[in-house]
Order: sequence, then C-alpha cells, then structure tokens
Amino acid sequence: MSSPWSQRREVSPETSRLLIERAHEELVAGNATDHRLSDVRSLVRESWRRSLDSLVGAEALPPLDLTAEELEAYRRAHPLAGVIDMVRGLLLPGEASDSGVVVAVGDAAGRLLWVEGDRNVRRLTGDMGFVEGANWSEDAVGTAAPGTAIALDRSVQIAGAEHFNRLVQPWSCSAAPVHDPETRRILGVIDVTGGLEAVTPQAQLLVDATARAIEGELLVARLRARAADGNGVGRAATRRRPSTRRPERTRATLRVLGRDRALLEVAGEGVETVSELGPRHAELLLMLAVHRQGLSAERLGDLVYGEPADAVRAAAGATSVTLRAEMVRLRRALAASAPALVPESRPYRLGVEIETDAHQVLSLLDRGAHRVALAAYRGDVLPDSVAPGVEEFRDTVRVALREALMAEASVDVLLAFAETDAGADDVELLRLCLSMLPARSPRRAGLVARIEKLEAAP
Repeated sequence: MSSPWSQRREVSPETSRLLIERAHEELVAGNATDHRLSDVRSLVRESWRRSLDSLVGAEALPPLDLTAEELEAYRRAHPLAGVIDMVRGLLLPGEASDSGVVVAVGDAAGRLLWVEGDRNVRRLTGDMGFVEGANWSEDAVGTAAPGTAIALDRSVQIAGAEHFNRLVQPWSCSAAPVHDPETRRILGVIDVTGGLEAVTPQAQLLVDATARAIEGELLVARLRARAADGNGVGRAATRRRPSTRRPERTRATLRVLGRDRALLEVAGEGVETVSELGPRHAELLLMLAVHRQGLSAERLGDLVYGEPADAVRAAAGATSVTLRAEMVRLRRALAASAPALVPESRPYRLGVEIETDAHQVLSLLDRGAHRVALAAYRGDVLPDSVAPGVEEFRDTVRVALREALMAEASVDVLLAFAETDAGADDVELLRLCLSMLPARSPRRAGLVARIEKLEAAP
C-alpha cells in the first residue's frame, strides 16, 4: 500500500515564510504592535502570545518529563494504549519507515508517548527533542500542532515558520485531540509531522478522521466490557480494586555531570529536598545507582577505592574497614535528608531507584534526541574522581555520546558538540563536520584552522 503522505499539490501559504519569520522576530523582540503581525494567522498570532506569556524560549528544548521506566509503565496504563495499532494502520500504512512523516501520540498534558514513522525524519526531528517522553505542550515549547491542538481543543495545522520555537520551524505538522467518548474530556492528541505534505487539507482530514475513529473504538470497547461485566465477568476484579489512593512514589535524581560534589534531589509525599554530597559519598551513591542489582562489600570497595595490592589485601582488608565506616556515615547523612534512600546491606543496594542525570543523557540518545542530550550533558561524570568505577562509567557516557552524535546527529548538533570540552580536540569529529558543511559555508575556514592546529601539535 502506498503512503497517504505523498504530496498531492503545492501548498500556498497566506503569507510568505519570510514575512512570518520577520513578524515572529519582532514579537520575540518585544514589538507586539508591529504591523507585520496582522498578516499572521490569528490562530498562530494568539498562540505566539500565549507562548510569550508562558515564558517559552524561542530556541528552548522541550523538557523530558518521563524517564524510560516511567514512560513504559505510563504507556501500558494509558487509555490510548489499546488503539496504537489502529493509529498505525490509518496513518502509517505500508512501509512506515519510509513514509516521509512521523506520527506521534501524546497524552492530555502534551507529553509524547509513541513516536513512529519515517526513520530519517525521526532522526532529524529527534534533534529538536521530538521524542517519546518529551513535553510538547504550548507551555513547554510554544506554538506547535500537538500542544496548540490541546490548548484550543480542536484540530490545527502549523506550517514551518508559524512555530514559536525556531528549532521547529523547518517542520510542519497537523494534530487533533482525542476525547473520552462519554465525558468528552481530552485523553490525548494525534500528530503528524513532516514537510509541507503534513499540512495539506488531506492531512488534516486524515488526522481528524483518525481521532474520531479512535473515539469510536474506545466507546465500543467500553460497551463490550460493561456487557461482559453484566454477565458476571470481571466482578471479582472490581471488588478487589483498592478504595484508597496509593501513596506518591519517591523520586530521586543524582546530578553528577560536571560536578564533583553531586546534588541529590528527592521528591515524594509533597516534599522536595536537595542535598549536596561530598566526593566520597557521591562516588558510593553513584556506584549503587549504576549497579542497581546490588554490590558485595568487596566489589563496592574495588569500584570506589581500587583493587588493593596482594600484600595489602593479605594484611587485614583495610579497604573493607574503610568502606564500612564510610557507609555508616553515608547512611547517617541520608537518614537525615532522604530516609527512603538509606542503602540496604548484604549486598549493598538501594531500596528506591535513583535516576542520574548521566542516565538521562543515555536515555535521550537511545530515543534519538541528540540536541537535547547534548544540552543535558553538562560535563564529565564527577570529573575529579579517580575511583575506578566512576572512571569506567564516565568513559561509557562520553563514548556513548560521541558515537551517537557522530553516527546520526545533524551538522548543527555536531558543531555544538565540537565547542564542548569533550569534543574540542577531536580531529575526527571536526573532519566529519567539515565534510557535512556546504562548500560555501563560512564555518569551513574556522574548522580547517582548528584541524591544522591540532594536527601540528606535538
């Protein structure tokens, strides 16, 4: 089956892209009365103003609201989980990986839960953070079809320069909200993103029809479930449903990128705490966060203090004594600031999972959000630490970032990486940037000079 996204006709915008871009620049600069704004569609103009009121940055990256684990659990329980095959069948028939568009399904808050479609488009849109788990509400990224459709509770199309965020302006999109078939509250949003083919009248009809088909399918499934329950099926499950609200889960994040004194952020039961850890406690907690299955005292000692020489090992296990004393101090510190995180022993392990900002970077790379991952990479993991386990994890994160960017990122992202400490002296990276730049790019001369200087160094 051929893709429905092949462009049928040339789209003629009401105003030129250049005029829209200039109107956007004037608004962002504070000239809200500039006459060019009157030539921009009122839907877009009003959304731009809402974006300004929400203090959205014109080049801000979307926040990643859901970690990989949270995303998987949330998707399984979401009302739209059962209709994803229908979405694929209606919007991505045939070979989805070569469809020319990306189809996203988000929740009522604008967070993307599923992103599928053309592999090349996914790679490019991933650079601007259009990935699963990212927040694409108007409050987060400004004018864009998913968030604006939710804000207006109607289907919308946003073409190119009409996006508030400059990073999104190379793309166009159509989106429609999906409602609960009975209460009519918004359950989520369906979005199609691509080139001009994503904002044709046909595109809006397809997205609208898909949203209505989903609502119909949800209603049919609900009626069937009620009929089954009326015949005695599922009554036991209904009786077992707990009547009280489950307590809020403790969420903990350890920030170690570019820091030697790590920050531990803990949120739960309406309370948030931020604690700064000393270098040794940061190393211990990081190793427990990396090795979530738990570590023996000997193995944890090796990762933090290094493997002792045979003579020292035979002499009384001084490392083990030092480790136990340090763990006592760590437990005492955590008991005061984050009692849920006090490590268990035999083996040493955390009862509550800790997410690290380094793991978040790796998760972003896995989802193809290269630009967001680079922005989140604030430096090496505990850069002054010489603990063997930290050095190994530090290298893992740096190598993963470099390899993912070199393999898939756009030249703009690679150039940004080349300005970081991790990429500044990387000749292979600079040569790749040079090969990807247009022949007349003004950036080429600077890259050639940097490469020559690095290669001439002793």
